Amino acid sequence: MKVLLLKEVGGPDTLSLEDIPAPDPREGELLVRVLACGINYPDVLIIEDKYQFKPERPFAPGSEICGEVLAVGAGVSGWAQGDRLICVTGHGGLCEQMTVPANRSFRLPQGADPVQGAALLMTYTTTIHALIDRGHLQAGQTLLVLGAAGGVGLAAVEIGKALGARVVAAVSSEDKAQAARDAGADEALIYDRAPFDKAQSKALADRFKQAVGKDGADVIYDPVGGDYCEPALRSIGWEGRYLVVGFPAGIQRLPLNLTLLKSCDVCGVFWGAFAAREPQRNAQHVAQLMEWWQQGRITPRIDRQYKLEQGGEAIQWLASRKAIGKIVVTPG
Repeated sequence: MKVLLLKEVGGPDTLSLEDIPAPDPREGELLVRVLACGINYPDVLIIEDKYQFKPERPFAPGSEICGEVLAVGAGVSGWAQGDRLICVTGHGGLCEQMTVPANRSFRLPQGADPVQGAALLMTYTTTIHALIDRGHLQAGQTLLVLGAAGGVGLAAVEIGKALGARVVAAVSSEDKAQAARDAGADEALIYDRAPFDKAQSKALADRFKQAVGKDGADVIYDPVGGDYCEPALRSIGWEGRYLVVGFPAGIQRLPLNLTLLKSCDVCGVFWGAFAAREPQRNAQHVAQLMEWWQQGRITPRIDRQYKLEQGGEAIQWLASRKAIGKIVVTPG
């Protein structure tokens, strides 16, 4: 089978397409043919040893897949050859065949698009956990979403609307603003590219305040970080919740005096650890997402599709922060 391997620390150009033997499923595993592999920001980091998990090389990046079961390992029940599933793998998805844990796999609904399926789990489960478990978002509240045209950003817009919130989307261009509006955002704000000086930071804070309204944002969803953090925090409402989801623009630097003045909470969002610690609650979230997906209330937006041999280009495109929605690789 073909696999896109990383043998040394480096950028997307260091990946090489190679032939290796197909694996056999061990106890508790499923062997699947990979139909599609979603690319996420951890894939950008993991190949350069900048992610919290550092797999032993050589390895294939690719952290979530949609696949078709080819063989069932010992001790596995409820799965059969030909079943289709989605699964977050951590890494290894940029290949033609792989093994996945049966107990961390979810059945793809009948007739569902496998490309959208490969774009669903990581971004939407991160977001539903963030907004419900960490942000306690309620109907009628105001949600400010930074980076609202990326995979997790659009997921936050859609889930925020599904939960009945008023959603303000913050993005870096008009085409991204339109994507956020198409996903259901009530208002879209276009910000400049960081870095910001003090005057620019204050001006952005004023724009955030105007967009969220006089009572401030009840929840701020931040998958961006960097210089966008402080202006956004200045727009939070009394006892609001600031959700730290990611930091491609740099690790957030919070002026903690603002948390006192606003009596607000700063909440970290680590979905992977949540899913490992509380699999039943995670499964409930996935079931809710499947229901919303089938109802058309959420729809993963696919920005670009790439072939397996173009997996490095897919990661590079995501790293450029130009993508609107998800990037998916289809092995063929």
